[in-house]
Formats: sequence, structure tokens, C-alpha cells
Amino acid sequence: MSGRPAIGIDLGTCNSCVAVFRDDKVQVIANDCGNYTTPSWVAFTSTTRVVGDAAKDQVATNPVNTVWGVKRLTDNKLSDVNVQSDMKHWPFTLISSNMKPKIEVTYKGENETLYLEQVTAMVLSKLKETAEAHLGTTVMDAVITVPSKFNTCQRQATRDAGTVAGLNVLRIISEPTAAAIAYGLRKKFCEERNVLIFDVGGGYTSVSVVTIGDGTFEVKSTAGDTHLGGEDFDNRLVNHFLQEFKRKYQKDISGHKRARCRLRTACESAKRSLSCSTRASVAIDSLFEDINFYTSITRSQFEELCADLFRGTLRPIENALRDAKMDKAQIYDVILVGGSTRIPKIQNVVQDFFNGKELNKTINPDEAVACGAAVQAATLRGDKSAAVKNVVVLEVTPFSLGIETAGGVMSTIVRRNTTIPNKKTVSYSINQTSIVVAVYEGERAMTKDNNLLGKFELTDIPAPSGATEIEIIFCINPDDVLEVSTVVKSSGEPKKLTISHNKEHLTKEEIDGMIHDLERYKADEERERESVLSKNVLESYCFNMKRAVEENLKHILMVCDDTISWLDVNDHRQKEDYYQKYRQTQEAVDTALMKLL
Repeated sequence: MSGRPAIGIDLGTCNSCVAVFRDDKVQVIANDCGNYTTPSWVAFTSTTRVVGDAAKDQVATNPVNTVWGVKRLTDNKLSDVNVQSDMKHWPFTLISSNMKPKIEVTYKGENETLYLEQVTAMVLSKLKETAEAHLGTTVMDAVITVPSKFNTCQRQATRDAGTVAGLNVLRIISEPTAAAIAYGLRKKFCEERNVLIFDVGGGYTSVSVVTIGDGTFEVKSTAGDTHLGGEDFDNRLVNHFLQEFKRKYQKDISGHKRARCRLRTACESAKRSLSCSTRASVAIDSLFEDINFYTSITRSQFEELCADLFRGTLRPIENALRDAKMDKAQIYDVILVGGSTRIPKIQNVVQDFFNGKELNKTINPDEAVACGAAVQAATLRGDKSAAVKNVVVLEVTPFSLGIETAGGVMSTIVRRNTTIPNKKTVSYSINQTSIVVAVYEGERAMTKDNNLLGKFELTDIPAPSGATEIEIIFCINPDDVLEVSTVVKSSGEPKKLTISHNKEHLTKEEIDGMIHDLERYKADEERERESVLSKNVLESYCFNMKRAVEENLKHILMVCDDTISWLDVNDHRQKEDYYQKYRQTQEAVDTALMKLL
């Protein structure tokens, strides 16, 4: 492969990861803090904007201007019940703009409102810079992963965020598919094997059944829960300790954002500890009104708090197996992906479901998705390395696609979990001279309950006696872009609609405006960085000079004291002796002084 490298990005709800396929192997890239995952957090202060570890580290002192978890908001309405639930746990402010949520922060003393795509673009831009620093070259091309049940609009929003971040998004692929690629490249199956990827991340649970064999990765089905992940387990712990604090001290701190953020950080740490210990401590000094909150929780208590959530992770598995028309016994391997699959109870629930089958934990759950995305990026760029040159990935449509017919009924043309690329043609008989072709996505019987992707009007339809036959053609390319065309049988004139942007999604002007804003934030961040570096240079100089003066002054005083002591015991020496001692003393003092210049 020639030219600049293409990267793979696992864009997570809580943490993100970037990798590259280079020198015949995948390399996961560490950020400027030396960590292989970067928090998907963005913070705004009175002087600058920070992303990643630095943003997460300062949340306790700046909660209302620190943004995280926005992936769960992608293409959701502010009135959505899940969004309303999440808002109780977020310290930042959400406002409604045409029914869509926007984020309100204070930056450099001014109020600013941000699209979700802008915040996502900031995280992607950070990952892009991380890759460029490691590779020593500009990075443009990327494959970005999303949960398996992200719909067309959510995938387009992710692509738009990549564009704002300065990336050419080669393809959007599902997280379990990427993990399957990382797993399959290590196993190198010659015969076909059915595997189930079980991915529980910070915000979502995604499941895919994939058939792997001789470099081909064919997704048979996908399923998922777009509101079930590590964030929900954290929320249960936070609520538990809020009640405990209220019970012990008769004080309700649920509305105190700083205290709540500090408690949340401690709960996340406790959750991680409970994956390897049976008890975890929570110790927060001066949590509220100088009250020290010292407590603990056992693994059994945690499992009871989240019992329904843990059981809920089985539903996507059952749905994926049913859609793939497979039995548990047909699954060769169950691969665990995502940080939350480290939770022992989740592992036990899944293992019991598969009748005690040993679960596969051989791939890094935090890095596997980024690794698979990096391999897909390399293949799309035409990498000829033996490890990836024969890789073929066949994804599926996560939702059914169809058109609206009389009475607002959903007429499905492409059923969910249909392999792409694909082309489907359906004929309809009409007795009108014009019709509106409205394209929807979803599983509900009525279109009002599904997601409108776009529509166009077909006019001047010949009206012979009786009905006119028209064909509706759905064509989905490998990039999951849907093209809908119609052909009137009697005239043969086609009319097409490419479904890439929903009417509520970003226009080119809005994207250009976001790119301009991102450059402004970057410029402010660079000025702040240069200011801090300059301050550090001055501060280091002063401390170094102070240390040098102290050390050399001490030496000069010691030389002078030694000479005075020599004089005390040498009262009657020759003139030459005193001159010689003078020259020795002067030389030692001058040498010390020269070190200060």
C-alpha cells in the first residue's frame, strides 16, 4: 500500500481507541498520556477546550462544562424517555433545537451551543492527532465503528462528525463486525465457523453472528440494545450511594453537580474493582458540606442492583440467533468485547445461556474493535499484505427498509439482516398520475412508528385504462448507502433518490460552520498550550538559576571561610605566600561566578 496510512477508530460512548495496520500487523496507538484508550470527554474552560484524559480529570471542578456520553444522544429527540433518564445523570445542560438535543456550555465566559456532531468531531480530531503524532504524517482516511443497531441517520451523523474532524470516512462498520475481523485474523480458519460477538460497552450492547472462513467475514445477523451498557451500571451504583448518603446524613445531594460527579468517578472505580475483588471501597473526602463519605459495596450487592440489566444482555443474543436461524449448538465461539464484559456476573449469565460453554476472552476487549477497523481500513486502501489482502467483509442491514403505502402502512422491501451490497425490486399497481415515494426504516407495521429516510414525488405517470405498474428498486452499496429508484413499466423512465442525508441532518453549510468552529477551538487550545509552555520555560529558568546561585554561593562562602581560617593560623608569612593564596581564592571565586553567567 502506498501513500498515507488509513486508521481504524473505535468511537466509544465512554472511551475511544485508534489503531493502524502497518508492517504486516495491527498497532494500537497510545495517546499523549501513554494510554491506549482515550476518554470520549470534552471540557470547556475560561481559557481553553480540552479533550480526553485532561477533560475527564477536571470534571469535579468544572462539571457543568464537561461533556461525555453524547453517543447515546445521536439522532434522538430530547423528549425521548431514555434521553430524559440520562439527563438526570449528566451535569451539562441540554436544550432543544427543532426537537433535537444540543449542548449548552460556557466557554471563555460566553455561552455556546453545540451540535452532538461537533462534540463527537472533537473526540475524533483528538484520535486523528494521536495517530498523526505516532505515524509522523498527516492522516486523512479512516474506518469508524458504530453499534450494530445504529440506524441510517445515526451512521450518517457519525460520518458527518468524521468530516468535521477532517477525516475521509472510508466506511462505517458495526463494532461486533470489527471485533470479528480482529478475532478471525488471529484464528485463520480455513473451514467456515459461526461465531457470536458479544459486545457490552459504555453505552450499548451489540451482538452479531458472523460466519468466518478463509478470510471472509459474513455477518448473518445483528441485534442490540441502544441503552444498555457500563453507564447504566454506574448509574445504579450512583443512585445506591445517593440513597445511602441521604439515609446516613439526612442530606440529599442528587442536585449538587460537583458532589455527584465526584461520586460517579468513585462508583466507576468501584465497578472496575468488583470485577477482580469481592468488595470495593468508596472513600471521598469532603463530599458535601465537609462530610467525609467512607463506605463499601460487595460484588453480591452490585449484582443485585444490576440483576435486571445483566439479564437484559441476553435479549440481543436471543434475537441475533433467531434472525440468523441458528441454534446455540451451532456457535463455535462466543467472543467477549467491550470493557463491561469483564464483569463476572455478565460472563456467568452468558455462559449459562450457552449451557456452560467456555467463553473466548483471548482478544483485548478494549482494543479489538479498533484493531478490526484498522484491518478494514487497510483493505479498503488496497493493502497487499498477505494477512489482509484476501479479507472480505459482508455486513447486513440493521433495520428493515420499505415504503409507505395507503393508510400509512409500512411495505417492507429489504428485510433486516439482509446481506449488503444488495438489490431488491418490488412491483406495485397504481391508478394515479402521481405518487409520493416515502422511504422508511424500522420494524413497526405503521410508518409513523418508523424512521423516515427521505421521499420524492413521481409525476406524469401515464394513465391508461386500468392500473399502471411501477417498479420500486432498492439498491444498497457496500458503504450502506441506499439508492431508491422507480420505473414506470409503460414508459421506462426511471427516477432516483439517494438516501444519505435525512432532512433533519446537517447541511453542507452547517458542516462547514462546524469545521470553522473546530479550527477556532484548536487555535485557542494551541495558544493556551504555547502560553503554558512559555510559562514553564520561564519558571524552569528561575528555579534553575536560583538553584545554581544557591549552590555556587555556598561554594564561594566556603572558599572565603577556608581562606580566612588559613589567615588565622598564618600570621607571619612571606609576601609571596599571601599573593599566592589570594590568586587561589580569586580563581576559585571567579570559577563559581562564571557558572552563573
